[in-house]
Amino acid sequence: MGFFFNFVIMNVILFDQNRDNFYPLSFTRPISCFRLGIFTLKQKWEFYFKSVSYKTDKYLSNKFKSNIKNDNLWINSVIIPSKPLVNELKSLRTGEAMYKNDQIIAFRSHSYNFQSLNIIETNLSFKILDNLDDIFSFNATEIQNDFKHLNSKDENIWQGNCKDLEEIKKKNVQFGDNPIYIEKGAKVNYSIFNTTDGPIFIGKDSEIMEGSIIRGPFAMLNNSVLKVGSKIYGGTTLGPFCKAGGEISNSVFFGFSSKAHDGYLGNSVIGEWCNIGAGTNNSNLKNNYAPVKLWTYTSENFRNTNLQFCGLIMGDHSKCGINTMFNTGTVIGVGANIFGSGFPRNFIPSFSWGGSSGFSIYKLPRFFDVAEKVYLRRKITFSDLEKDILSHVYSVTKKYRNE
Repeated sequence: MGFFFNFVIMNVILFDQNRDNFYPLSFTRPISCFRLGIFTLKQKWEFYFKSVSYKTDKYLSNKFKSNIKNDNLWINSVIIPSKPLVNELKSLRTGEAMYKNDQIIAFRSHSYNFQSLNIIETNLSFKILDNLDDIFSFNATEIQNDFKHLNSKDENIWQGNCKDLEEIKKKNVQFGDNPIYIEKGAKVNYSIFNTTDGPIFIGKDSEIMEGSIIRGPFAMLNNSVLKVGSKIYGGTTLGPFCKAGGEISNSVFFGFSSKAHDGYLGNSVIGEWCNIGAGTNNSNLKNNYAPVKLWTYTSENFRNTNLQFCGLIMGDHSKCGINTMFNTGTVIGVGANIFGSGFPRNFIPSFSWGGSSGFSIYKLPRFFDVAEKVYLRRKITFSDLEKDILSHVYSVTKKYRNE
């Protein structure tokens, strides 16, 4: 993958605050590991700073480590970088903290303590991730912004470093003025690409099978697959090692997840190691066109998103059986297994087993057995470190399962 880099030599640490507002996706990762557009938030900052690490909850810190030095620029992990913001952050001096509307943006200090620093209020405009639904709401624009970091001197619509680029161009139909960027090893066969509304990114060793129809902005990362006849609408991202098919609109897959068959998914965010069964559909619009409410762990109640379109939020390792139906604004925790007829409720706690007729507890030994098999299919070891993280999540989510 070729990128433009313009590093600043500062040690950056992306710190998490209000992590419960981003559950269930932040149960298993720092907020800066959320994928938004083509890249994760951490990767976006790495285009500007050479050294970037995390400050997150203790139970995650063995996997997501901090690199603390004598002089550190601490940045709130919900902030989405831009050149004007980076330029202003570079001017921060030790002992200064930047705020916007009473929210801490960044500070420069040896330690993680911004309570007694000199406050500087910024007037800059930049994006802040406030809620989970911002991920799909911002995604189309962020795909376009991330394209600015792709390194290509080719001025044609078809760009990239794929040796078969000209052959791919002959085999497929493209219209629209935005670019298509294809990386090495990608296979793209007899499909239609509409770049009228935004660009399309096709990652290394990925495959788009014949008959697929794709509207930009769209991104699929390395080793992902679009199955035969896929219908993909704009604002959609497939993270690495995903399999997708059927109809998908304005949705983000973090990675290592599958929706490989027919069925509809819209205005949704899917974590890692998830599987959506054949024929599964989600509602993203209420019959009365009212704003959608979404469960939030902060209030332990439903929040009005003020969005007319809002679909499914699915935490890591959750799965659903064939022909599952999800209601508008459904939130599923980590490690849930959903199946059966009818609509399950629109908040499903972590490690739940069942469907519309009720749920039992998905016990850890049984869950670990399945997870090991899933990892093995990708030739990845399901490590003790992963087990420790998921065991912690199991423990802290007991109250939602009425244990």
